[in-house]
Amino acid sequence: MGQTDLEVLIDMGFERARAELAVKKSGGLQGALNWLEENQDKSLEELQASAASTATAKADDDEEDDGSPIPEGAKSLVCNDCGKRFKNGDLAAFHASKTQHTDFSESTEEIAPLTEEEKKQRLEELRQKLAEKRERQALVDKEEQKRNEQIKRKATKESQDMKEELARKEQMKEAARKRQEKLDDLEAKKRIKAKIEADKAERKRKEEEAKALREGRAPAAPSPAPAAAAAPAASKPAASHNEARLRLQTAKGNVMKTLAADATLFELAQQLESENGVPVASFSTTFPRKTWQAGVDFGQTLKEAGLVPSAVLLVN
Repeated sequence: MGQTDLEVLIDMGFERARAELAVKKSGGLQGALNWLEENQDKSLEELQASAASTATAKADDDEEDDGSPIPEGAKSLVCNDCGKRFKNGDLAAFHASKTQHTDFSESTEEIAPLTEEEKKQRLEELRQKLAEKRERQALVDKEEQKRNEQIKRKATKESQDMKEELARKEQMKEAARKRQEKLDDLEAKKRIKAKIEADKAERKRKEEEAKALREGRAPAAPSPAPAAAAAPAASKPAASHNEARLRLQTAKGNVMKTLAADATLFELAQQLESENGVPVASFSTTFPRKTWQAGVDFGQTLKEAGLVPSAVLLVN
């Protein structure tokens, strides 16, 4: 038993739904092949929607029932715009809707059915067209996939670049923070070292003063600041020897006084007596050991007594 037109179309590789529409629209293999060729670029959904719309229109128009049959005596319809022949009114109407051709005429020439050889040729042509279409579509899909991959790679690269830039900025911030921490540590160490040196100098000064007091002599003048030490030697001098700096050890405590070099021991004794209310009987030093008695030695000036520029006196 030979194959039906629908089976032949399905064996050629057409979808069953598309092949069924083609057979229904054309009524034969030749018309179906023409219909499939003309509609190869349309989707199945579009074709089905068009078929449903045509069926609805036919149901509403009784005069167009039975697929707009060819008038009696006519064997086919001819499109005067392009010369194509059509087996029935449906095919002519479809051609008109697709091409906007409107000039059709009846023909007594019957469309001869395809011979087996013609069928094979048409089938081969359709197979080639289908293969070419699928090849073109494969190329289009390949190019689309390539573009999508390029877009994806670009997006990935941009994202990676952004991540690397953020990481680089974070590294720079971290390096700057560490440098600042080192600078802060150095400054802190400098401050601590300066404080230690200042404390050492202060302890040394106090020890020198205590030692001088124990030995009964004036303490050494405090060392000048480093900046002052850098000054030229010529600008250092002029400690005046016109004055005497005296540390007086009394019963009430130590007293510091500065008097003119030519002031007498008597004047010094009078000042102490007026301040403390206690008369002074004598002055003495422990090193060198020396004593000045009231009424005997108090007429000497401080310079004559060797108490210039400074001295420590025990007051009795």
